[in-house]
Amino acid sequence: MRRFIVLIIILCVVVPVDCYAMSAKSYILIDAENGRVLYAQNENEKLPMASTTKIMTALVAIENSNPDDTVTVSNNAANTEGSSMYLKAGDKISMRELLYGLMLASGNDAAVAIAEHISGNVESFAVKMTERAKETGALDTSFKNPNGLDADGHYTTAKDLALITQEALKNPLFAEIVQTKSINLSGTTYTNHNKLLSKYEGITGVKTGFTKRCGRCLVSSCERSGFSLIAVTLNDPDDWNDHIYLYDKAFAEYKYHQIISNGQNAGIITTIDGNPLNLIYKGVVGAYLNESEIRRVSVKNNMPDSLSLPVKRGERAGSAYVSVDGVSLGGCEIVFGESREISEKRLKDFIWDTLQMWLSAF
Repeated sequence: MRRFIVLIIILCVVVPVDCYAMSAKSYILIDAENGRVLYAQNENEKLPMASTTKIMTALVAIENSNPDDTVTVSNNAANTEGSSMYLKAGDKISMRELLYGLMLASGNDAAVAIAEHISGNVESFAVKMTERAKETGALDTSFKNPNGLDADGHYTTAKDLALITQEALKNPLFAEIVQTKSINLSGTTYTNHNKLLSKYEGITGVKTGFTKRCGRCLVSSCERSGFSLIAVTLNDPDDWNDHIYLYDKAFAEYKYHQIISNGQNAGIITTIDGNPLNLIYKGVVGAYLNESEIRRVSVKNNMPDSLSLPVKRGERAGSAYVSVDGVSLGGCEIVFGESREISEKRLKDFIWDTLQMWLSAF
């Protein structure tokens, strides 16, 4: 028995076992650079998403208004239930401050004020949100309001929410707002509900959410050494720890690998006179990959079937695309590695052939 116990201890030390159990009903972690799914479970299940809805609200607002716009708060907006930035009917407030109140204080009142300012009413704005979601590839998402309060037909998936967030983070103002821990505007201090901003190194956003129907929902983003990630958990009682676990796992398992270097040999192409011509890659392509993915990387060179002369060194010859398991990792140009003039014999043959074709026409 003693030997057995010693053996078990040795195995636990030498062969690490991942014993962590995710609490989320649905989750996903993607590479924010290319949308590649790194870890996921039930990521396509349609679920309500509470205040993580406001990621799309903010994106649509930024794209359809000016941050310096003045918004007049309606009685309807001021009396919206749930989390609030404490707007009052008749208040005049900038769109910029509404966006901070929306994403940091999770103001449901701010969401309605934004919707009414841009679309006239909540229902029309929700249609705009759904349409914008589809443009990001989020085809299994339907919005019925801008704040995430429980409503029939208001749902998304973890995968869709990751795609929406990936698109939103490309917007500089959105990215600036969601990584702000605290800000004072017009004498009011807004504090971000996202505890991960202070709890985990590299967190850059994004949004919390909760209703009794939805459970705890969390979307976060994190970047270390150029490796950018987006995590989504829906209906997750232990969301903070689950996100930390996903990030720890990804940063441990995925390392940067340069697949194509600038000036690297890209092969040869045969010219019309039958001679080989060197090609080189122009640009750098790399990605964060785990050990098994490195062996599955594919590099496809797209080149013309025939090549006419003359050509000059550095001129574009074609393109290269890099992928793993069918997911694009990027691409670059292929250029000629040397100049080549048309040979005198080939030039004479070309002139003679052209002359014969011209004469035959008569």
